Amino acid sequence: MPENDRVVAREGVKIEERVVPVPSSISPEAQARLKAAVGPDGTPLNAIYTVPAPGDHEVWRSMREAADAQYAAAMKDRAVCDTAEVETIRIGDATVHVATPSDVAFSGCVYIDLHGGAFVFGGGEACRESARNQAAAHGLLCYGVDYRMPPDHPFPAALDDCLAVYESVAGRFGADRVVIGGRSAGGNLALATVLRAHDEGMTPPAGLVLLSPEADLTESGDSFQVNRTVDVVLPNPLMSANLLYANGADLAHRYLSPLFGEVFDGFPPTFIQSGTRDLFLSNAVRLHRAMRRRDVDADLHVFEAMPHGGFGGCPEDGELLTEVAGFIRKTLRGA
Repeated sequence: MPENDRVVAREGVKIEERVVPVPSSISPEAQARLKAAVGPDGTPLNAIYTVPAPGDHEVWRSMREAADAQYAAAMKDRAVCDTAEVETIRIGDATVHVATPSDVAFSGCVYIDLHGGAFVFGGGEACRESARNQAAAHGLLCYGVDYRMPPDHPFPAALDDCLAVYESVAGRFGADRVVIGGRSAGGNLALATVLRAHDEGMTPPAGLVLLSPEADLTESGDSFQVNRTVDVVLPNPLMSANLLYANGADLAHRYLSPLFGEVFDGFPPTFIQSGTRDLFLSNAVRLHRAMRRRDVDADLHVFEAMPHGGFGGCPEDGELLTEVAGFIRKTLRGA
């Protein structure tokens, strides 16, 4: 065996180049989504985009403009129904889209929705539409936090905005009537908001929904290696965006990588989701174990072959929505 091969063998598992097939164990719709996400040579289409360096602020701004238009269109395509009125307000420095459903299932209860997008994308119209969808899907008032983002507003601006909105909403409705949720970067902010609220002596919310949370900006988990490229939605790490957001702060800081928060005592019931092909799967698995070690009522839902952010409207996404809705109903039933 050549010396280089022996070194690799000692440090980890060497995998020969191979094609990872789309499994037949998922719905036909999900299979079609995975197949459509790669080019003729099998390379994920999302892998062809060059991610700018953290300091290339103008390039980030240009990318955000293009990405936000795509995000908004996708949100409208996946709309549950157009049965929620949206009003945009300001809370501190944060823009907040307040969506009120026509059919209210939980009067006086609020879902705070924190959008994803690598801390850089997903604001504006996409955030507004997400709030409308959440309100209609769950039958309760939804506050969609259009938090400030880099490059103009790096850490801790987004977290400051989320905490200000939570403090305002909890003060008005009662913390026991509030559920905070977020996907990807939004899951990071949801978790960090509860950690910081704990540190500042605030009462925690009734529940927490974390969908493929970006809980570790150091990207130290196993799935950042195992699922790299296999995740057709997020085939490559987001380190450049993480560094842009952190703006020189330590990526391992508990408000940047809340997986390392350790202070999960007294945390509310938590719903955690990921997929077996999600680049962030390790974040969800490790977070779940950290919470269970602290006796937090935390449930982990891992979906077969699901990449980061879901399949984009397939039956499995409907199952996930049903699970989240059930968790929210159960959490707020006593409120």
